Amino acid sequence: MIRLDGKCAVVTGSARGLGKGIAEKLASLGAQVIISDVNEAGARETAEELKQKGYAASFFACNVGDRDDARKLVEYTVEAYGKIDILINNAGITRDGMLHKLDGEQWDSVIQVNLTGVFNCMQPAVQHMREQRSGRIINISSISREGNIGQANYAAAKAGVVGLTKTAAKELAAFDVTCNAICPGFMDTEMTKTIPDSIKDKMIAAIPLKRIGTSRDVANAAAFLASDWASYITGEVLNISGGLQM
Repeated sequence: MIRLDGKCAVVTGSARGLGKGIAEKLASLGAQVIISDVNEAGARETAEELKQKGYAASFFACNVGDRDDARKLVEYTVEAYGKIDILINNAGITRDGMLHKLDGEQWDSVIQVNLTGVFNCMQPAVQHMREQRSGRIINISSISREGNIGQANYAAAKAGVVGLTKTAAKELAAFDVTCNAICPGFMDTEMTKTIPDSIKDKMIAAIPLKRIGTSRDVANAAAFLASDWASYITGEVLNISGGLQM
């Protein structure tokens, strides 16, 4: 059985959605979890929810797109708990639009949070993981990394996350730090709940497993990659999409 007792995990964008599901899963396996989100009230509420379930959790408000914020998040974790064992870079936003209509703000904001935000959190965390000579980094990308209509900014950022993941995996292997990416497909999240049912049904019909994914599907994969069971896995890209990526 996978256990994460004694591990300290930071999950960005974990006030709700996939991030919240991942954080709860790690906490249920014994990890001390830091709930991090730009939504301070939401992060505080999620941390309290986990505590009420008997899990070890705290919160730290952080905009990953701000380099100082990301550094402070890592510093808080190390000062409070003495280490950082697991970093899940999940925070992300969408600002969809067709390429010919996409404006600069839509492009810049998505790249800043979804790609630069991953770098902002990884760089200070890596400093400590190298010294510890241990660590697990899991970056949440997307099957949209292959390209998706109306998501030039999002696809570019998520493809960049995969390149960053593989580079980090090569650089950090000598320090027993692994770095892998998870690429969810069509998931049941707050962002997809607004999609009209007629369109949602067509999207589900295209999935070989014929169902929408859940936060639990992603959380289970993240827990595995964060555990000792995955100690010989690095630089991998794991699609969690019910076969949609095919």
